[in-house]
Amino acid sequence: MAKKPKKMWVYSPSKPKAPTISPAFRDEVKARMDHWVETVLKPKHIRPPPDGPKFNYLIDIDTKWYRQYFYVQGKYRCPFPEAISPEFEVKFARLEYVQPDRFHLSYLRHNDQWYEVFQGLSLLQCMEQIEDSPDFIL
Repeated sequence: MAKKPKKMWVYSPSKPKAPTISPAFRDEVKARMDHWVETVLKPKHIRPPPDGPKFNYLIDIDTKWYRQYFYVQGKYRCPFPEAISPEFEVKFARLEYVQPDRFHLSYLRHNDQWYEVFQGLSLLQCMEQIEDSPDFIL
């Protein structure tokens, strides 16, 4: 009969506390990102609905805050009568607030896990990466 391993104490540090975000900073980031989405991303990626669509197609791009994360998401339409819902949203970029005007930038992988590709970027740098990097595909 195999012996059980002896029990021992192990150091387990507490998780670091998430930084607090002021409401004024939240509003400023939301306004800047919404303006950027309207002037850059929407004209670049949203097209008129195709004739006789065979696949889901992008109809809108939106942003939202959730805790210390800021998401950029696309809204798609399902043209099929047997679709579960006529529209659905997919988040494709996540900015994690780490300190004033510094974010970690992640994209959503095919297995629904966020993969962090950049750390400590300013908001402007995040916008440039989302626009130019092939990781952030709509």
